[in-house]
Amino acid sequence: MAHTSELAGERRVALVTGASRGIGKAIALRLARDGRHVVLVSRSSGPLSEVKSLIESAGGSASVCAADLGDRASWQSAVERVVEERGRLDILVNNAGITRDNLSLRMTDDEWDEVIRVNLTSAFVACRAAARSMMKGRFGRIVNIASTSGVVGNAGQANYAAAKAGLIGLTKSLARELGGKGITANVVAPGFIETDMTSGLPEAVRSKVLEGMALKRLGVPDDIAEAVSYVASDGAGYLTGQVICVDGGLTMC
Repeated sequence: MAHTSELAGERRVALVTGASRGIGKAIALRLARDGRHVVLVSRSSGPLSEVKSLIESAGGSASVCAADLGDRASWQSAVERVVEERGRLDILVNNAGITRDNLSLRMTDDEWDEVIRVNLTSAFVACRAAARSMMKGRFGRIVNIASTSGVVGNAGQANYAAAKAGLIGLTKSLARELGGKGITANVVAPGFIETDMTSGLPEAVRSKVLEGMALKRLGVPDDIAEAVSYVASDGAGYLTGQVICVDGGLTMC
C-alpha cells in the first residue's frame, strides 16, 4: 500500500552519494524510474549533470548536490540543506567509496584514515542528519552500500574491509534504534561488479574469482540497483538490519 504522502501525489525524496558513475549512477537511475525525486551527490557537480539529464529525459525528477564527503561539517550541512530545500528526505543511499589498497604492513596512516573517513564516517554523518527528518515523517529507508570485503575480508584491503564491516555494524545499530519510528536500515553488499574499480583486475585474479562464484560471471551495476530498489521501497517495510550480498553466490552469506 502506498504511504499517505505518495497517495497525495508527492514524490519521495532519495539522496544517493557517488551518483556520477558505476553503481551509484545505476541506483540513481533506478530510483528515478521508481518515481522518486533523486538528489545526486558527488564531489563535483559536473559529472552529475549527465545523470540528471538522463533522468529528466526519461520523465523523472532529479537535482544535483556537490559535496565533499570527507569534510564532516560541510557534508552534514549539505544533507541538512537538501532536507530544507526539498522539505523531506525519505531514502538515503550511502554508496560513495574509495580504495587505497595496500598490504597492512605497508599501509600508511593517511591511506587508512582517508578510506575510513570517506567510506564510513561520511555514511554516519549522513545517517545522523537524515534520520532527524525521517523521524518527523515516521518513514525512512537507509540503504548502506558495503561490500563482501566487509563480510569476509580481502588481502590488501584492511582499510576498505574495516570501513565496510563498520558500515554493517552501524546499519544494524541504526535498525535497532530507529525501527520504532518506521525507519528501516539495511546493507546491500556487492561482490565483484563490472565498474571502473574492478576494470583493472588481472586476468588470473578474475578467473580465480569466477571459479568460486556460483553464477560464473561478474555482476553489473544494475544488479545492485535492483536490490536497492526493493530495499528502498514501501513494500520492504518489514526488512531491517539485514545484509544482502549481491555477489553471484561468491560468499553465500
